[in-house]
Amino acid sequence: MKLIVDAHEDLAWNMLSFGRNYTCSALETRKMEQGSPTPEKNGETLLGWPEYQRGNVAIVFSTLFASPRRRQMGAWETESYASVEEAHQRYAAQLEAYQRLAGENSAFFRILQTQADLKKHLAEWRSPLPEGASGRPVGLVILMEGGEGVREPGELSWWWQQGLRILGPAWAGTRFCGGTREPGPLTRDGEALLAEMAAIGFTLDISHMDPLAALQALEHYDGAVIASHANPLALLAGSESNRHLTEPLIERLLERDAVIGAVFYNAFLRAGWKSGDARVPLERVVEHMDYICQKAGDARHAAMGTDFDGGLGRAHVPEDLDTIADLQKLPNLLAGRGYSDADIGLMMGGNWIRHLERTLPA
Repeated sequence: MKLIVDAHEDLAWNMLSFGRNYTCSALETRKMEQGSPTPEKNGETLLGWPEYQRGNVAIVFSTLFASPRRRQMGAWETESYASVEEAHQRYAAQLEAYQRLAGENSAFFRILQTQADLKKHLAEWRSPLPEGASGRPVGLVILMEGGEGVREPGELSWWWQQGLRILGPAWAGTRFCGGTREPGPLTRDGEALLAEMAAIGFTLDISHMDPLAALQALEHYDGAVIASHANPLALLAGSESNRHLTEPLIERLLERDAVIGAVFYNAFLRAGWKSGDARVPLERVVEHMDYICQKAGDARHAAMGTDFDGGLGRAHVPEDLDTIADLQKLPNLLAGRGYSDADIGLMMGGNWIRHLERTLPA
C-alpha cells in the first residue's frame, strides 16, 4: 500500500467552525452530525484518524484559512475577517488549534517542522506497526492559505518560529495580489512579502493566485514554489475561472521543479459540474495528474492536494470516494495508464516528500 501525502486539508477551519474532532473516525463524525446544520453547510466529512490509518496517509499539509468578510457564506462562518488585524487573530487561533491538537493528542497527530522531524516520522511510517498499536501519528505541515494573517513582512519570522512552513498569498484577492474571482497583479506589498519569505525559507504556494500575479511572483521569488491544490485549465473547457492553472503557468512551475497537487472538487475536475449533479468518475483525477506528467515528461511533479472538508463534502468529490482511505484506489487507475510502481509511489506521496526533504530546515 502506497504512502500518501495530501497537500491540502482545512482541518483547523473545520475544528473551529463545526467542532469536528479528527481523532474520531469519519463515520463517527457523520453520525454525530446527523440532524445538525453542518452537513448542509460543509457536506459529510471524508476525514478521521482511523481513515488516515487505513489509507496509509502519513502527512497532511494542514491549512490556516479564513475568508474575507465580503466572501462570507453566512453568519455561521465564524472564520472570516473584516480587517488585517482580525485576519491575524483568526489565523493565529487556527495555528493554536493545531498546536493543541498535536499537544493533547500526540498519539494521533504531530507537527513536522524540520528535516529531523520528517526523517523520524517517515521511519516510523515505513516500519511495521508495533504489536498492539492501532496506528501512527499523522504528520502536519502547516500551510497558510491567503496571506492576510501576516500583518507586515517583519512578522513572518514569528510565524516561522511557530511552525508555519508554506504560504500562499491569496485565496480571494488580498493586498498582496489578485486571487480567485478577484483578478489583479502582484502588488508592492506582495513583492515585500515574497522578499521576506525567501529570506527566511518559506515555500511559496501559488494556488488561488490570479495567473498574472502567480507568473509575476515566480519571476520575483527565488525560493521553493508549489501549487498545493490546483488543476490544469486545459482540461476544463469552457471554464472562465482564474482559479485554474494556465499553460504558461504550468510551464513555469515545471521549470522551477514545482510539485502540483490535483484538487478533488468535482467542479474543478469537470467544468460545469454543480452541486446535485452526479459525482464525476475517480478516473477524472487521474486525467488531471496524467496531464501534468505528460507536460513534464516524467512523474516527478504530479501529486495530490485533495482539499477534503474544505467545503468539499462527500457529495462534492468523485464517486468511489467515501473517505480519504479510498485514495488507495488511485494506484490501480494510474497503473492502468501505464505508470510504473515507482512513478505511482511518487505521485501518491513521494514527490511531496522530496519537496519537504529539500525545503524543511535542518
